[in-house]
Amino acid sequence: MGFLQNLTGWHALIVLAVILLFFGAAKLPSLARSVGQSARILKDEVSADADTRADTRADTRADAPAT
Repeated sequence: MGFLQNLTGWHALIVLAVILLFFGAAKLPSLARSVGQSARILKDEVSADADTRADTRADTRADAPAT
């Protein structure tokens, strides 16, 4: 992981140019759209999972006998 600390703006520009050459300018908007949609789905699933865990914990506490 130490090599990631030495990256500069030029490295990012080169990576962007390689991606542009690899995918082509016509496919980049659809690629960005699909990445955004995937991120949105992931965020929704994570929040739904967190809500389910919170509900499960609340139910467990309510069912536990008082001491």
